[in-house]
Amino acid sequence: MCTLAEKIIEMNYLEEKIVQEGVILPGNVLKVDGFLNHQVDIELMRFITQELQRRFEGVKVTKILTIEASGIAIATMLAHYLNVPFVYAKKGLTVNSTDDKYVSQAFSFTGKQQNLVYVSKPYISPDDHVLIVDDFLAESEATHALIDIIRQAGATLAGIGIAIEKGYQKGGRLLRDEGLRVESIAIIKEMDIKTQTFKFIRQLQ
Repeated sequence: MCTLAEKIIEMNYLEEKIVQEGVILPGNVLKVDGFLNHQVDIELMRFITQELQRRFEGVKVTKILTIEASGIAIATMLAHYLNVPFVYAKKGLTVNSTDDKYVSQAFSFTGKQQNLVYVSKPYISPDDHVLIVDDFLAESEATHALIDIIRQAGATLAGIGIAIEKGYQKGGRLLRDEGLRVESIAIIKEMDIKTQTFKFIRQLQ
């Protein structure tokens, strides 16, 4: 099981991008849309997904699961490296969502609303070993919704791969306390809006 430590080591590429280009907004909001979840820096995305591939080396993964929309870029490139399909959970029900579905709920703290999320049943089977990936982990609402969908399908959770974890919020701790494997490329311990500075927690493997 991976542990967290506050060991001072050289920053990785994602941490460097956060320090250089991330903007801290009121309400502990981190704006990274210039390189991660609006405009996507492909070199950075390559680093994130290759690092997740390295960390989950030897783990059986037959499918990747994320949630729309910001996790899709990570899932796409990681699926390419692992040579497996990826599925993204959709938010809300649409007129063309006629298949039987696995449905769960996730509260959005940015949108301040409860979202129904779903995956059509043909796309996850009991034989699947599913790796969840996403751009952010904060309160773990979205991640728990995806875990619920995997369990409804009778599939196996292979692990959880995250680009940026807000270590000062409870999501990562809750998941690890449940005995789940969580690999986060950057874990933020503190953000200071006045100085626009960051402190990181290191994940030891």
